[in-house]
This record gives sequence, C-alpha cells and structure tokens, in this order.
Amino acid sequence: MSEIINCPRCNAIFMRNQFRDVCDTCYKEEENTYEAVYQFLKRRENRAATMNRVIEVTGVDEELLYKWVKKGRIQTRQFPNMGYPCDKCGKIIGTGRICNDCSSELVSELKQFESEQEWKSKVKESNQKTYYTVRNKN
Repeated sequence: MSEIINCPRCNAIFMRNQFRDVCDTCYKEEENTYEAVYQFLKRRENRAATMNRVIEVTGVDEELLYKWVKKGRIQTRQFPNMGYPCDKCGKIIGTGRICNDCSSELVSELKQFESEQEWKSKVKESNQKTYYTVRNKN
C-alpha cells in the first residue's frame, strides 16, 4: 500500500511503497553505492571481508549495508562475514531476527512461564476442594 511520506534520508516528499522506502534521488544514490560495494565484494580476495572493512573501503553507511544483507541483496552464503544485528542483543547474525543464544533464552523463559502457569492452575484446583468435618455433639 502506498503512502506519501518524507524521505528518511533527505526529507523530500515521495510516495512510499513496498519496494522503496526512500525517494527516487536517494534510491539512485543507494543503487550506486550498492554497485560499488558489490564490485568490491565480488573480487576473490575481498569475499571474506568483514563489515568494518567494507565500510572502511567503500564508505557505505553501516545501516545501509545491514539493510542489503537483511533483504538478501548481499547473501551471507557467498560473503560469510556479512550480517546484521540481532534484534535483541545486537550480535551480528546472517539469518532470522534473533541469534541462537537469544532464541535459546526465549525458549527457556517460555518453558519456565508455562510451568509456572501449570503450577498456578494446580494450586487453584487444590484450593477449590471441599472438606467436611464432623462436629462432636456433647
């Protein structure tokens, strides 16, 4: 769905859609920068370059490089040292939204939450039992 917004880079008004999140001028600049980065990475000796090295040599913005890796324009299987930050901890990853450590942590927290919920329901059940006592008629 299209909407009229200001470009996040240059503040120009443009029609944002599912394919572009910047204006035409900034998009062309991004494409030129992408081409420079890709030309650098496709050389055999640069395929194992780190993110910092690519930023240093090409002058590309770090967030722009993360965007390309996230979208799959720069593939981590071809360039193993490329990645983007985990949404939770910031560690550089190649796929998904969170790293394996954060994923494991979330799974363990969910298991703990489920066990607590189960325990609470058992306590609630046990409190609903009725006990009868016999009175001594003396």
